[in-house]
Amino acid sequence: MGFSDMRVKNGLIKVDAAIHSTGIFLYILRNTRNMRFDLHIHSNHSSDSGLTIDDILKRAVEKDLDGIAICDHNTITGNFLARKRAKDLNLPLMVIPGVEVSTTQGHLIILGARGSIPPDLSPQETISIARQTGGVIIAAHPFKIRSLGNVKGLDIDAIETFNSRCIFGENKKAEKMALELGKPQVGGSDSHMLATIGRGYTEIDAEPFMESVLNAIREGKTRPGGRIVPLYVVIFQVIRGVFRRMKTIIP
Repeated sequence: MGFSDMRVKNGLIKVDAAIHSTGIFLYILRNTRNMRFDLHIHSNHSSDSGLTIDDILKRAVEKDLDGIAICDHNTITGNFLARKRAKDLNLPLMVIPGVEVSTTQGHLIILGARGSIPPDLSPQETISIARQTGGVIIAAHPFKIRSLGNVKGLDIDAIETFNSRCIFGENKKAEKMALELGKPQVGGSDSHMLATIGRGYTEIDAEPFMESVLNAIREGKTRPGGRIVPLYVVIFQVIRGVFRRMKTIIP
């Protein structure tokens, strides 16, 4: 084979590679769409929520959500049941594995984790375990009382900059910090009652399967949004949550 033949062959290989790459790009472009997720919902597997799995799923479909994450406190049971139930009912709803883990300094939401994560560890220890389980790590409502606050130096993937229960400017502080740190932003309702599901959300540019959604969050292909819950609703939720927790403690 002469030099000119090699050039032609190499050129054809490059063209084939370019066509192949373009085909993949066009496939992704065609299948990528803007989806809306509520990434922070609590079921009755959290001590401060009374929402059943079926009610959450029904409400999410009614609100035209593409997906949800049930992030109960320190347990993945509710999310596991929700994923199974959504599949059994053949619902047009993606249920992402999720949990809200209590650390010694505040809450971390872990999405897509393969396994449970023990509570009451330091944020650094929790993040280390979450990394081993393949989870997407999100600082939940960082400027609420008893929350993480400034997360500079923590190996997180994103910051929750819209939480529908943050009514005193905490979201603005979280957004400012996310911009300063160059972190992706997400939103969720933090629902403990049916009426607020979908009130906070994240718009995600991804293909309609879970790994694509999780990667899109890591890559910042997200836009948080929603409406703040009225103060009286938050107060009602807090009081009801206290009574629910008391019932689990007092026989």
